[in-house]
Amino acid sequence: MKITHVICQILRLPNVEAKTAGTQDTFLVRIRTDTGLEGIGEADASPEVLKAVVDAPFSHNIACGLRELLIGENPLETDRIWKKLYRRTMYFGRRAVGIAAIAGVDMALWDLKGKHFGEPIHRLLGGKQHDSFLSYASILFGRDGSQTREIAQRWRKEGYRAIKFGWEPMGKSEALDIELVKGAREGIGDGMLLIDAGCVWDARTALSRAERFNEFKIGWLEEPLHQDDIDGYVWLRDRSPVPIASGESECGRASFKPWIDRHALDIYQVDLARCGFTDSDYIRQRVEESGHRLCNHCYKTPVSVAACLHWLSTCRDAFVFEDCVEDSPLRHELTNERMQAVDGRITVPDRPGLGVTLNEDFVKRYLVSESGR
Repeated sequence: MKITHVICQILRLPNVEAKTAGTQDTFLVRIRTDTGLEGIGEADASPEVLKAVVDAPFSHNIACGLRELLIGENPLETDRIWKKLYRRTMYFGRRAVGIAAIAGVDMALWDLKGKHFGEPIHRLLGGKQHDSFLSYASILFGRDGSQTREIAQRWRKEGYRAIKFGWEPMGKSEALDIELVKGAREGIGDGMLLIDAGCVWDARTALSRAERFNEFKIGWLEEPLHQDDIDGYVWLRDRSPVPIASGESECGRASFKPWIDRHALDIYQVDLARCGFTDSDYIRQRVEESGHRLCNHCYKTPVSVAACLHWLSTCRDAFVFEDCVEDSPLRHELTNERMQAVDGRITVPDRPGLGVTLNEDFVKRYLVSESGR
């Protein structure tokens, strides 16, 4: 079996708002073979930048676009292909968008591999340890405590017993920060409350907020510091009364390595649309060896949701799943299968590969760019 086509597709909603949400556009990679099989993957970064990484022509031996490196390869050899892509993109990859593009390709290759063998990806990874997860509704804060309380009440009525609020307007003032968390707790009642600060404080301010938020019994404080402040995270984790979570912006094993080596976090959040299956399996093993916990990060479409479910189901101590509840067609209609929690729990797919199929009419409706046919 050989790869014959690597197709890039960018989908975008007609009206993109100025908010921190990955459900307004997306980048799909579709890998086809001479046997007629197709694997589907998704990457989470700027879609046009990701597409450029795949489409780029040969420049020299360590600066080459992904499509040229993939055509003619056997798609079942995922580990060897990952190493080839990593080496041949060294001059523009290694930590960020280059690895994110490789992640989308890697996801498609694992989907294709699962379809070839007639097995779900979690079985190819060694076997699932969980059939379903407590699912937390992942949503942005309201403009103030009152609106945040109303949002929490809405999702509690939908059956979610866990909710995470994040990003704007957290960080504008201490009073507003506390008001937002207080409103969230009032709205969710005795359920699990998670807080995502969105990288807004220095370490001492974050410690002060963690101490104040502790009275609201939050399950974790996510991304309180700048993503590159590993020293700050180590200092904060050693002192915080609440668990510290981060990792969603990291792309691949090399990006995660210093965080794991220094025990910088309590919960490592891995996004399959930035890491892919090959790297995420490596990261899982390292984090489990270090004695810390894993969770997925996913604020994207059902393609990434399915990928995260397969991977997280293989994680020994996984305890909760991030379930984006943005009211976006890309979140809910891209695949023929609905990938959302029911009564607060989400089930791991058991069909071959990712276990989802694209709604081709939907793809045509929102397609804004395509290459590789």
